[in-house]
Amino acid sequence: MTRVSGAPFVLYGRAWCHLCEDMRAELEPIAARHGVAIEWIDIDEDPSLEARYNERVPVLTLDGVELCQYRLDVSAVDAALGARAP
Repeated sequence: MTRVSGAPFVLYGRAWCHLCEDMRAELEPIAARHGVAIEWIDIDEDPSLEARYNERVPVLTLDGVELCQYRLDVSAVDAALGARAP
């Protein structure tokens, strides 16, 4: 396993969102393989995030860069992880 330093993946979603659950489940093995944590943020707990993301969830970011929304884009995730590698 490669240990990648830096910020975690940030997954913006809603507790009742099945697409959010799907993206998280698909992301977990990739994140574990690269040693990157996943921070889950429920947008319904923050009015500004709810206004920003609303129906776009799930939205996945890494290092402040939006990688994908609705469905996991494995190519975008791999490219972002590759860009972070030492």
